[in-house]
Amino acid sequence: MSADRHSQRITRGRARHRTAKTTLWASAMLGPLALASNAAFGQADSLALSDDTPLDEDAGIRVPAGFDAKVFADDLGRARHVAVRDNGDVYVALRERAEGGGIVALRDEDGDGAAERTEYFGEHAGTGMAIHEGFLYASSDSAIYRYPLPEGDALVPESGPETVVEGFPEQRSHASKAFAFDDSGNLYVNVGAPSNACQADDRTLGSPGQEPCPLLEDHAGIRRFDASKTDQTFAAGQRFLTGTRNIVALDWNPEAGALYFAMHGRDQLHDLFPDLYTVEQSAELPAEELHAAREGADYGWPYTYWDHQAGARIVAPEYGGDGETVAEEEYQVPLLTFPGHWAPNDLLFYTAEGFPAEAQGGAFIAFHGSWNRAPLPQRGYNVVFVPFEGAEPAGDWSVFADGFTGAEVLADSDDAEHRPMGLAQGPDGALYITDSVRGRVWRVTHEG
Repeated sequence: MSADRHSQRITRGRARHRTAKTTLWASAMLGPLALASNAAFGQADSLALSDDTPLDEDAGIRVPAGFDAKVFADDLGRARHVAVRDNGDVYVALRERAEGGGIVALRDEDGDGAAERTEYFGEHAGTGMAIHEGFLYASSDSAIYRYPLPEGDALVPESGPETVVEGFPEQRSHASKAFAFDDSGNLYVNVGAPSNACQADDRTLGSPGQEPCPLLEDHAGIRRFDASKTDQTFAAGQRFLTGTRNIVALDWNPEAGALYFAMHGRDQLHDLFPDLYTVEQSAELPAEELHAAREGADYGWPYTYWDHQAGARIVAPEYGGDGETVAEEEYQVPLLTFPGHWAPNDLLFYTAEGFPAEAQGGAFIAFHGSWNRAPLPQRGYNVVFVPFEGAEPAGDWSVFADGFTGAEVLADSDDAEHRPMGLAQGPDGALYITDSVRGRVWRVTHEG
């Protein structure tokens, strides 16, 4: 985007200054503690956690009535994304190497719902993990790798990894390379922005935004590659979309034939612009956004953010915004929004038959939880469900699983006992959830 074009966009936004009206989905009106699905929709009641659902003492979390959560594995290391093979073997990416490997393989050998066999392998630690066309794909912060799936009774690949894509730019933050595949042989990789809001001095009181933001050239978007090729470079990839601060949660929706993602919103509105935002506003804003990924589209970072309380895209304070100035409509509008700073870290479209029919085609999202809502309590740390009909949400989101933190009120994210991170679907329809603190893996089944 040229400097002239961007300046014209912001100027028009300022000229249209007004107080934004509430026009967003009913989800924007739900408080951060909402558990049940919104009455206006009521599409997925069987997957909504109720206030009186007790904590499962063995699993340490809560799931809706009719579901059962069990600890599949524990103390694996800082678990990130997870993938499950057709034979039920589970592979978990680790943020840091543990027991000599960056990936841990798990097998339930006696069918009791818990892993008896655990093996570590892989020289690279990271976030992404997926199985595609006979290969186990994994990512570090700078590359995508793949291993041929093991044959016979073997749990761990017998050979080392092939490099699929390398040469991603080095990043100070938001470096996780989450990825997804479509049904046409394409690989989509997140390249987060190594910045909060592209300020001249990052996270500095009152520092203006760089205009245009130079990070948009190589960061803050999704890149597309050929999933079947090896030894590709970052430079050879196609920039699929732009204006996304950081995407750790993305998945292909086979019913819609499209890629979707949930994006991390920016931080510290009050800390950086205390004259414009109160502590309470900063704790709730901006929204975390669920989007369909549209080729060539711009999702607004760093020039804007989505205010779910006002139902509008707002010009960021680094670029002349005052908390009320509405940005131009050419930026994408979210399909659904969630409370600020919940940190969506994985997205899974459910395609199995193990859960109730309401789950079919719907999306589960794992929220890692906030860190910058102080002095207000931290929020998030849950798994939510969004019903879908084809390409569109068919109702509001509802909390499917919570209780991960081990505390009623959480003042500091470091105090959380567990934090939801990765999601995967097993061949029998079970839902696997990973934890990034101690490395616990839950297996959730439906008992109906």
